[in-house]
Amino acid sequence: MIADGDTAASLEDERTSLSSQAEHRREPVGGRRRATVTIESGKGWAATLADVIRYRDTLYFLALRDLKVRYRQTFLGVAWAVLQPLALMGVFALFMGQILKIASDHVPYPVLAYAGLVPWTLFAGTLVATSDSLIRDVNLVSKIYFPRLILPISSSVALFLDFVIGLGALFVLMSLYSIAPDGGHIAWLPLFALLALGLAVALGLWLSALNVMYRDVRAFVPFLVQILLFASPVSYPSSVIPHAWRALYGLNPMAGVIEGFRWALIGTETPPGPMLGVSAGMVAALFVGGLVYFRRMDRVFADVI
Repeated sequence: MIADGDTAASLEDERTSLSSQAEHRREPVGGRRRATVTIESGKGWAATLADVIRYRDTLYFLALRDLKVRYRQTFLGVAWAVLQPLALMGVFALFMGQILKIASDHVPYPVLAYAGLVPWTLFAGTLVATSDSLIRDVNLVSKIYFPRLILPISSSVALFLDFVIGLGALFVLMSLYSIAPDGGHIAWLPLFALLALGLAVALGLWLSALNVMYRDVRAFVPFLVQILLFASPVSYPSSVIPHAWRALYGLNPMAGVIEGFRWALIGTETPPGPMLGVSAGMVAALFVGGLVYFRRMDRVFADVI
């Protein structure tokens, strides 16, 4: 009897299981059952970076697209990467070097100015491109899911190519003036280039997220770039800044980056010193803060843009 009871219970459980499976397979009247797939990003800003790595193919194709669009239907092509800073160097050499007689730390002024313009062009171009990246790709942002952080990052790739070309032109200019970089100093060059790029991307994260909410940002960014151009030691060395103002002046992250870039390449008398530490700390703080803010605003990009 016990065995019969166990068998009856087993059959009842099997019948219940089959009934529930049949209910699950039953299609609703008037249409087929549709599966819903929800794609969500990871939690936290660190997970956002992991999402970018997971979508690295998308990053590659967007960067390649930006690179092609940048030089499509241009007569001079990549030569603009040299002509733009070269033209500014000529203007600075005339007014700052010849008329105002700005000190150049015993380095020919054209070399000093061009050595400051190479990292500055990387920073300014990347800042403008990243701040407008979400608005420029509004169709992608509003229609499909992918880590939105890819857009500011991909925008910086083409600008980094311009930097490499401009750096090659700087070596040519240095050779014309018989200036050779110090072997020990030049090893620091990738660090300064990375700081310039990181600062531009960090500010671009803040500004691109704000640009979605407030379109005034698009008009503000060129104004900000112009202010920073004269607030940074691009057309002059930081040695002309009075000592009483240098602590405040060092709060500009590009000050340490540009002076370090010159020190690594042309051996200027003003090493980056404490300004480099301040610049690195501010870049790190701005980048982490930018990631957190960008991540928080990412939830409403598709609705607001």
